[in-house]
Amino acid sequence: MALLVHLKTVSELRGRGDRIAKVTFRGQSFYSRVLENCEDVADFDETFRWPVASNIDRTEMLEIQIFNYSKVFSNKLIGTFRMVLQKVVEENHVEVTETLIDDNNAIIKTRLCVEVRYQATDGKVGSWDDGDFLGDESLQEEEKDSQETDGLLPGSRPSSRPPGEKSFRSKGREKTKGGRDGEHKAGRSVFSAMKLGKNRPHKEDPQRQDEPAVLEMEDLDHLAIRLGDGLDPDSVSLASVTALTTNVSNKRSKPDIKMEPSAGRPMDYQVSITVIEARQLVGLNMDPVVCVEVGDDKKYTSMKESTNCPYYNEYFVFDFHVSPDIMFDKIIKISVIHSKNLLRSGTLVGSFKMDVGTVYAQPEHQFYHKWAILSDPDDISAGLKGYVKCDVAVVGKGDNIKTPHKANETEEDDIEGNLLLPEGVPAERQWARFYVKIYRAEGLPRMNTSLMANVKKAFIGENKDLVDPYVQVFFAGQKGKTSVQKSSYEPLWNEQVIFTDLFPPLCKRMKVQIRDSDKVNDVAIGTHFIDLRKISNDGDRGFLPTLGPAWVNMYGSTRNYTLLDEHQDLNEGLGEGVSFRARLMLALAVEILDTSNPELTSSTEVQVEQATPVSESCTGKMEEFFLFGAFLEASMIDRKNGDKPVTFEVTIGNYGNEVDGLSRPQRPRPRKEPGDEEEVDLIQNSSDDEGDDGGDLASVSSTPPMRPQITDRNYFHLPYLERKPCIYIKSWWPDQRRRLYNANIMDHIADKLEEGLNDVQEMIKTEKSYPERRLRGVLEELSCGCHRFLSLADKDQGHSSCTRLDRERLKSCMRELESMGQQARSLRAQVKRHTVRDKLRLCQNFLQKLRFLADEPQHSIPDVFVWMMSSNKRVAYARVPSKDLLFSIVEEELGKDCAKVKTLFLKLPGKRGFGSAGWTVQAKLELYLWLGLSKQRKDFLCGLPCGFEEVKAAQGLGLHPFPPISLVYTKKQAFQLRAHMYQARSLFAADSSGLSDPFARVFFINQSQCTEVLNETLCPTWDQMLVFDNLELYGEAQELRDDPPIIVIEIYDQDSMGKADFMGRTFAKPLVKMADEAYCPPRFPPQLEYYQIYRGNATAGDLLAAFELLQIGPAGKADLPPINGPVDVDRGPIMPVPVGIRPVLSKYRVEVLFWGLRDLKRVNLAQVDRPRVDIECAGKGVQSSLIHNYKKNPNFNTLVKWFEVDLPENELLHPPLNIRVVDCRAFGRYTLVGSHAVSSLRRFIYRPRDGSAPSWNSTGEVVVSMEPEVPIKKLETMVKLDATSDAIIKVDVAEEEKKKKKKKKKGTAEEPEEEEPDESMLDWWSKYFASIDTMKEQLRQQEVSGIDVEDKEEMDSSEGLKGPMKGKEKARAAKEEKKKRTQGPGQGSEAPEKKKPKIDELKVYPKELESEFDNFEDWLHTFNLLRGKTGDDEDGSTEEERTVGRFKGSLCVYKVPLPEDVSREAGYDPTYGMFQGIPSNDPINVLVRIYVVRATDLHPADINGKADPYIAVRLGKTDIRDKENYISKQLNPVFGKSFDIEASFPMESMLTVAVYDWDLVGTDDLIGETKIDLENRFYSKHRATCGIAHTYSIHGYNIWRDPMKPSQILTRLCKEGKVDGPHFGPPGRVKVANHVFTGPSEIEDENGQRKPTDEHVALSALRHWEDIPRVGCRLVPEHVETRPLLNPDKPGIEQGRLELWVDMFPMDMPAPGTPLDISPRKPKKYELRVIVWNTDEVVLEDDDFFTGEKSSDIFVRGWLKGQQEDKQDTDVHYHSLTGEGNFNWRYLFPFDYLAAEEKIVISKKESMFSWDETEYKIPARLTLQIWDADHFSADDFLGAIELDLNRFPRGAKTAKQCTMEMATGEVDVPLVSIFKQKRVKGWWPLLARNENDEFELTGKVEAELHLLTAEEAEKNPVGLARNEPDPLEKPNRPDTAFVWFLNPLKSIKYLICTRYKWLIIKIVLALLGLLLLALFLYSLPGYMVKKLLGA
Repeated sequence: MALLVHLKTVSELRGRGDRIAKVTFRGQSFYSRVLENCEDVADFDETFRWPVASNIDRTEMLEIQIFNYSKVFSNKLIGTFRMVLQKVVEENHVEVTETLIDDNNAIIKTRLCVEVRYQATDGKVGSWDDGDFLGDESLQEEEKDSQETDGLLPGSRPSSRPPGEKSFRSKGREKTKGGRDGEHKAGRSVFSAMKLGKNRPHKEDPQRQDEPAVLEMEDLDHLAIRLGDGLDPDSVSLASVTALTTNVSNKRSKPDIKMEPSAGRPMDYQVSITVIEARQLVGLNMDPVVCVEVGDDKKYTSMKESTNCPYYNEYFVFDFHVSPDIMFDKIIKISVIHSKNLLRSGTLVGSFKMDVGTVYAQPEHQFYHKWAILSDPDDISAGLKGYVKCDVAVVGKGDNIKTPHKANETEEDDIEGNLLLPEGVPAERQWARFYVKIYRAEGLPRMNTSLMANVKKAFIGENKDLVDPYVQVFFAGQKGKTSVQKSSYEPLWNEQVIFTDLFPPLCKRMKVQIRDSDKVNDVAIGTHFIDLRKISNDGDRGFLPTLGPAWVNMYGSTRNYTLLDEHQDLNEGLGEGVSFRARLMLALAVEILDTSNPELTSSTEVQVEQATPVSESCTGKMEEFFLFGAFLEASMIDRKNGDKPVTFEVTIGNYGNEVDGLSRPQRPRPRKEPGDEEEVDLIQNSSDDEGDDGGDLASVSSTPPMRPQITDRNYFHLPYLERKPCIYIKSWWPDQRRRLYNANIMDHIADKLEEGLNDVQEMIKTEKSYPERRLRGVLEELSCGCHRFLSLADKDQGHSSCTRLDRERLKSCMRELESMGQQARSLRAQVKRHTVRDKLRLCQNFLQKLRFLADEPQHSIPDVFVWMMSSNKRVAYARVPSKDLLFSIVEEELGKDCAKVKTLFLKLPGKRGFGSAGWTVQAKLELYLWLGLSKQRKDFLCGLPCGFEEVKAAQGLGLHPFPPISLVYTKKQAFQLRAHMYQARSLFAADSSGLSDPFARVFFINQSQCTEVLNETLCPTWDQMLVFDNLELYGEAQELRDDPPIIVIEIYDQDSMGKADFMGRTFAKPLVKMADEAYCPPRFPPQLEYYQIYRGNATAGDLLAAFELLQIGPAGKADLPPINGPVDVDRGPIMPVPVGIRPVLSKYRVEVLFWGLRDLKRVNLAQVDRPRVDIECAGKGVQSSLIHNYKKNPNFNTLVKWFEVDLPENELLHPPLNIRVVDCRAFGRYTLVGSHAVSSLRRFIYRPRDGSAPSWNSTGEVVVSMEPEVPIKKLETMVKLDATSDAIIKVDVAEEEKKKKKKKKKGTAEEPEEEEPDESMLDWWSKYFASIDTMKEQLRQQEVSGIDVEDKEEMDSSEGLKGPMKGKEKARAAKEEKKKRTQGPGQGSEAPEKKKPKIDELKVYPKELESEFDNFEDWLHTFNLLRGKTGDDEDGSTEEERTVGRFKGSLCVYKVPLPEDVSREAGYDPTYGMFQGIPSNDPINVLVRIYVVRATDLHPADINGKADPYIAVRLGKTDIRDKENYISKQLNPVFGKSFDIEASFPMESMLTVAVYDWDLVGTDDLIGETKIDLENRFYSKHRATCGIAHTYSIHGYNIWRDPMKPSQILTRLCKEGKVDGPHFGPPGRVKVANHVFTGPSEIEDENGQRKPTDEHVALSALRHWEDIPRVGCRLVPEHVETRPLLNPDKPGIEQGRLELWVDMFPMDMPAPGTPLDISPRKPKKYELRVIVWNTDEVVLEDDDFFTGEKSSDIFVRGWLKGQQEDKQDTDVHYHSLTGEGNFNWRYLFPFDYLAAEEKIVISKKESMFSWDETEYKIPARLTLQIWDADHFSADDFLGAIELDLNRFPRGAKTAKQCTMEMATGEVDVPLVSIFKQKRVKGWWPLLARNENDEFELTGKVEAELHLLTAEEAEKNPVGLARNEPDPLEKPNRPDTAFVWFLNPLKSIKYLICTRYKWLIIKIVLALLGLLLLALFLYSLPGYMVKKLLGA
C-alpha cells in the first residue's frame, strides 16, 4: 500500500529565483530539492512515496505548495495546489495539470503538472511497474530494500529521485534540510535565536497574526513589511539563556553543558514523624506501644495501659547523611506492639510501611494528620488491625516545610477521609503477590583474580569462568535471593522470587542485584532498579505492574577485576555506571490475592521457587546491529594525559571491549534459509557478510594511538587534520527497536516543548512583548506532535516478542498523548496576556509527563561508552544512550544524535568525577555516530560533513559495503574567528578576599586565546576582541555556514602562585559569514548575548559576548570587514570590541544612599574601626564618607552622593554595580572587608509615574464608612472610582440585620445557645485562638474556592485593588467580592459568622513578617557583604558563612536630566536628590518588647526524644536567658512570655531569639534560633514598630498598645507624606487627601460611660492607608508571626518554629503601658462525678461449674483518659443470669482542664529516674468498661465505651432505646458537652470486637455524669463508692442462694438430690467394679506361682 506522487514541472512562474516544493499528505510533508535560479519553468521531476497503513479515503486531500526559496529569510509562498483523492482511489492513476491559488484563494497564472498513483492493499486498484517511475536501477534496489526491512511504515522519506541524484538519504536530505534549516544564525536580540541553534520547521505558510509559531530572528526586519506592522517583532522565538537547546541543524547535536554527576553525593535529610494517637486497635484490653522505624533506626513511644485507642502525641526525628538514591529507598515502618516490656519483645498487632520517596513526592514533602492503616504481615487473611494517626515529613537541605498551623485540633477525625496514602491510592488495599522471575544473565565480568585459575589450568587443564553469580531482589524492606550458579559467565536460573505485600505498594522501587558469591564477602556485580510507576498504570484503564520477559542492562565500574574496586558504589546502583557489567533477563508479574481462599498461605515471608523457562526468542529476534563512529576532532585533552599516546575506544555491551570484555557472548550468526529475503539482500550486497571468514567484517573499535600536541598550558589536542579515524562494531541484540522508536518520538516532542517553554520564560524574564503568542505556538506544536505520535506509534504491534508491558504501555502512552494533545489545544485558546505564567506552569507538567513516559523500562540495546585510553589504562569516559543513536527511516523516530556530529566532553569515572576534579574537561570530542541494523547500513555516512573520501582496509578491495577505517577530507576552508568578549557578571569568588582575578580562555578547534586578567572583581568588563587566524575547517563551505563547530569559553581565576583556578565554562556557536556574503544587516554585525556559565551542575554567572566566523575568500584577508574600533593606546595590543557590536551608551546618574554598616566581622583578626564604602559601576564610582569610629556609630554622616556614568541603553546589558567595604588603617593602608555585586540595576532604575493614571485631584471624594462590629471580611471591598465622581461606599451592617442575626440564633434550638462571651472571661489567648481559626478558615477557603485565575485577574483590573497587596489577600478580597455579588446586597458575608462569638482578632502570619512586607526594603536596602571563596558542596562554605557584614543603603539610577516631576515637588531638597523625606540616621534609643507565644515541632535534643526548652534573647550587649522557666520534656512548648530590652539603633539592631534545651548536667544545647533585623522594621514606611489593632478600645483584653493614639499616628503620617489632612468632623468622619472615612464616633470606658472620640475613624483611615494616593502603603496590623528556627550546625533544615511578635517604642516618645499579659492559661480544676446505676444485656461469659448455666460476675471500671493509674472499679454483681447488674456506685475524678484547647493537663514524672514532672495535654475522654470477675484467672474484658466529654452522644432514656449505633456514630444522635450541660444521665452501649473484627454490642450501662468546678465540689462534697457524705443506697440484687461458696450445704444438697442422683450411683458402681478387677490382677501372679510349685 503506497501513494506515489510524481511532481513534474511548474510553469509560468514570475521573475527569477530559487524554487522549492512541499508536498503534504496525511500531515506528513516532503520537500523537493531547491532549483536554483530558474526563471518561468521549474522542472522538479521528483517522486515522493508514502507507504500507507490504512486505505486512503476518497475525501482525503493532497496538498502541494510552491515557494520562492530564500537562504536568509522565510520562504515566500507562490501558490498552493490541493486535490481530493477521490479519482485516484477509483482509478489508481491520475495525471493533472492545474493552476495554483494564492493566499487569498485567488487563482494565479502559475500551472503545475503532477502524476499520482495509488496501490491498495487488496490490489483491486491496479499495480504498477517500478519502471514507470524510476529510471535508475540502484534506486529500485533501494526502494525494495526499504520496503523489506521496515515493512510499510507510514512516513518513510520520499524515496525516489530522478537519475543523477545520489541516494536520497545522503545527499538529498542534506540539501532539503539545508534549505529548511540553514540561515538561522543571526541573533537580533540579547538572548539570541541561536544559543546553539534550533531545529526549525519550514517557514512557509504566511504567519497568521495570532502566533508566529516560530519566526527567526533574521526575519524580523522584514516581518514588519510582510505583516503590515501588525506584529511585534519580539513575539519571535528567542532561545533560552539557560538551556542550550536542541540541534542547530541536521549535522550537529547539542552538547551537554552540565558536567558533574549529581546522583550519589550524600546530602542531609531529616525524617520527622509525630505519632498522635491510635484507634480501633484489634485485641482486648491491650497495652500498646508504637514503634517507628526508618531504615535501621527504631524508636518507641511510651506505653499506654489497657486501652484500644491510646493517645501519644510524641515526636521523633531521624537524621541521615546519605545520597538521595539510598535515602528514598529507605522504608518507614510504623508498627503497634502489644505489652512490650524489658523482658519480652511484645506481640505485633499490625504494621504499616512506605518508602521515604513516597513521602518526599507528596506536596510539601509531608503527610499531615493522616491515619495509617495497620495490617498484620503474618496473617494476610485478617482485615485491618487498627489505625495510627501521624504526621510524616521528609526534609532535604534547603526544603522548607510549611506545617499547617498547630492550633487546637478539635475537629473530630474523619478517619476514612484522611488515610495516610498518596493521592489516588484506594483506601482498601488488597494483598498481592509480586513474582520476580529471574531467567538468566550474560556478559558477566570476571570477579576473581586469574592467578589461581591459571595454576589450575596448567595442572588440570580445566578453564573455569571466574564468577559465581546469584540474584538478590529487594522490595519493601524484604529481600529474597536465587541459588548460586557456580563458575558461570552465562548463568541460567529460571527461578522466581515471590514477595507478598499490599497493592498498590507504597514502595516505588524494586532493586534487582546480581551478586558474586564469595567465601569472604559477596559483592554486587550490577544493580537495576525497577520503578513500579513506570511498569503499571493506576488509571481506569490501567494495568497491574508487569515486565518482560525482557533483558535489562546493568552498568557499573570498569570490568577489570581488582581486589579493592574504588568504583564499587557504581555497582550498587549509586551514581552513573561507567561501563557495561552484564545483562539479566527477568520478568515481573503481580497477582491480587483472594484472602478468603482457605488454601492461601497467610505469611508474607519471601519465597523462592522454580519458574518455567522461556524460549530464547521471547525477547525478540536476534538481529545484527552495526555501530559506526568517526572522530572528527579530539581537543582539550587534560595535560596529565598529554605525554603518552592516546587512543579512543567505543564499546556497546561487551562488543568492542578489547581490554576487559573477556566473556564476550559468542552469538551464533542467524542461520539463513535459502530463499529468505535476507539472503537475497545479501547476494545483492555480495561480499558484505558472505565469502569466506577471512572476508568477514572484523570490528574496529578503537582509534590508532596518537601522541597529543600542545594547545596551551592546560590542554592538548590530537592533530587529526584532514585524516579522521573511524571505528565500527558489529553486535547482535534482540530486535526491540520499536520501544526505542516510541521513546524517541516522545523525546522529540519533549525537546521541542522544553525549548519553547524556555523561550517563553526568557521572553517573560526579559519583558519581551507577546510571550503569549510564542506560548500558543508552542502548544500548537505540542498538539501536532502528540497527533503525530498517535499515527506513528501504532504500527507493528503484532510481533511475537512484544511483551504485555509493551502493549499496555503503548495503549496508555497513546491515551496520555491523545489527551495531552487535546489539553494543549484547549489550553492554547485560554492563553491570554495575563495568564501566560499560570499556563506556563501547566505546560511544565506536560513536559515532566512526557519525560516520564519516554523512559522505557524494558531495555534493549545497551548504551554506548566512549573511553579515552592512555597507555592501556582507562582515563575518562562518556556515555551515550543507544536510543539517541538509533537510525530509523521515519524522521521522528530517529535518535536525536544519530548521524550527527556530537560534541562529547569526557569525564572521570565514579567518585573521581565529584567536586572540582569533575569540572575539568578530560577531553572534548567531535564524534559522529550511527547505529542501526546491518541491513540498513548503506546510509551510515549520510550525516557526515561532505567533502571526504573513504579509506578502506586493504582486504575490502574497495567494495562499497565495507566501512572505512578513516576518512580523508579533500575540501577545506580557511576562516578567521573573532571573539568579542565584552563582560561577565556574578562570577564565582575564587579568592579568600571574596573576589577573583578573572580571565577568559576561548577554545576553537585546536587553538586557544586568553583575554587579559582583570584584578579583584566578580564582574569583569574585558571589552576585548580576540582574533583567531588561519583556522582550517574541513567540509563544504555551505554546511559550515549552517553548522559551525562550537566554541568553548572557560573562565579562570589568575593566581600569583600555582595554576589558575577554574571558575566555569560555557559554549557558544559563532555566526558564520561566507566569503560571498555582504557584511551588513540583518545578520551582521552580531549582537552581544548572555551565555550562562556553569561550574559542575551549578550556574556560576553569565558571559556577555558575540562570536563571528568569517570565511577568508580567494583574495585573502583583505576582503574581511575592517577591524574598526577605538584602538586603545593605553591597553597596547588589546583590541576593544568594535563599534556596532558594543552596546550604545547614554549618560546616567547613579545616586547612592549611604546609611550605615552592620555586623562587620574581624579582618585578619583585627577589628574594623574606620570603614568606608566604595561604589563602582562601569569604571566610574563614588566613595562614602569615612565612619570615624565604627563601634560608637556605624552610620555615615553624609547620606546621599552621586556619580555619572555611561550605561547601555538596553537595560538588560547594564553592567553590575560593585559595593566594596574597605577599612582604612594607619599609614594610609586599606584592607578589603567584603564586597557585594548588584547584578541587576533594574530594580533601582527610577521610572517616573506615568501620566495616564487618574490624577487624584481634590474635587472628588471617596468615602469609606465602617462600624466596629463589622467582621473584617467586609472591609476588604474598596472600590476606587476616578477622581471626578464622589462616591460613598457603605459597609455597615444594618440594625435590623443584627436583630435578625440574634433571632436566628435563638431560633435554632438544635444548638445550645452561645451567649455573647463575657468581657471578663476573654483574654489575649481567646483572641489568639480565634485568629488561628480564622487563618485556618481562610487557608481552607483558598483551597476550596480556587477562583479561576482569569477571574481574579479581571477583578484586579476592574477593582484596581491598589497597594502592595499580596496574592493571598487579593484572593481573599476577590473571594469576598464574589460572595457579595452572589449573595445579593442584603446579607453580607453572614453565613460564616453565624456561630462564632464576636471576638476581636489579630493577624496570624504562618511565616515571617518580612516575607509578607518585602523584607521592609521599601526604601532602605540591605546588601550582604561577602568574603572568602564560594563554597563547593563539599567545602560547605555557604552564603551565610561567607557573609562578613551588611551594608545598608539604597541606589537610584536615572537618565541624566533629573525628571522634572521630582525637582518641582514641594520641599524638594537637592542634597537628598531622589531620596526625599528620609529620616535622620543619628543614633536613637528604643525600647524593644519581644513577646514569645509558643514554639512548635522543636527538634528533640535529649536521648528520650524530647527537649526541655527555654527562651534566650540577645540584642547588642543584652543577653537574657530565661533558664529557670524551662518547660520540661515538651516539643511544643507554650512560653507566653514578654521581654523588655532597651537598645540604641544603629549599634544594636539585630535581635536574636533562640530556643535552648535545658540540661541538668553539662552545657545547654541550642535547638534553633531566628534573627530579626529591627532597624529595617523601625524605619520602614509600613510602620512595623507596633501593629495597628483591628479595633480601638481603652480597656479589656483588646487594649490599645501603642502610646500614640490612632489620630496622632494619622496626623504624623499625613505630615511626613505631605498629604492634605487629616480633617476630622463632623463626628464620625475624617478626610485624608480625597478619601473620606466614616465610622462610630463614641467609645465606652471601663465604667460603661460613652464618650465622643475620633479614634475609630482615624483607625479606619490607618487600616486603609494603602488607598491613599502617592504615599499609601499597607501598615503592619496587630499580628503574631511564625519564624523558622535554624541551627548553624544543620544549615538549611528547619529545627522547629517560633511564634512571636516584636514592638518597638522610641524612648523620646511617651512611654508605652505595661506589657500585655500573655502568660499561658492556667488549667481550671474540675471534678467529674460519675454514678454507675445499672447495667443491662451484658454478655454472659462463665459456664457454671456444676449447672452449666451461663452467667457473669459483672463489675464496671472507669477512668478519665490518660489517668489509667487512677482507674476506679465498682463492686462485683455476682452470678447475673440475665446480664442485668445493679451498682449504685460513684466514681470521683478530679482533673485540670484547659477550656481553650479542650485538653486535660496532667503533670507526672515519666519514670522514677526523671528529674521533674512532665506536663501532658490529652483529650478529655471518659472510658467505661465492663468486666467479668474471675477468682483464679485474669478477669475477662467484656466491652467498653469512650465518651469525649466535649461531644458525646446523649444517653438514651431507657435500656431498650439504647443501641449500638449510638457509639459507632452510624446514626445522628444529638451530641452534648458535659462542660455546657453540667449534668447528664442516660443509657450508653458498650462494645467489643468479635473474631471477625466487627463491633458487637456486649452490654449497656446506665450512668450519670455530673461536672463541678473545684470550688463547687468543695462546698458540696460527696463520698466515693457508696460512702458518706451523701451516700447512695445499696443496690437491690436478687437472691444470691445459688452462689455456692456463700451457702455451700444448700447447694450441695440441691445438686445431689435432684439432678445428679443417678449419675453418682453409676459412678460409684463403676468404681467398685474397677477396684475388683485391679485386686484380681494384683493377686493373680502370686497364686499362679503357689499353684505351680504345689505349695
